[in-house]
Amino acid sequence: MEHHAETTFRHSYSKDRRQLLNRIKRIEGQARGIQRLVEDEAYCLDILQQVEALTAAADQVAMLLIEDHVNGCLVHAVETGQGEPYVAEMMTVVRRGLGRPTRRRTTG
Repeated sequence: MEHHAETTFRHSYSKDRRQLLNRIKRIEGQARGIQRLVEDEAYCLDILQQVEALTAAADQVAMLLIEDHVNGCLVHAVETGQGEPYVAEMMTVVRRGLGRPTRRRTTG
């Protein structure tokens, strides 16, 4: 996909917006289900299983957003000469998501 003007570029996840919203709504439902389990004093491991399922669902949303960002926003940034700050920003977010420290910039 070719982008000719900055004003015509949309966030890359726009094409997957419906899928993202559906997944997020399912996550919302899972969170409410976990809340009910806690309110009903369900077995600890049953709750933990549901938390793991919610985490996996959130990870799927994150992966879809990462893929869309790389294939759209990042590609667009590179094509328009803005790649370096976008790559740095992307890596900061990925490192934070993985629980890794951000890299320090070296001078010189």
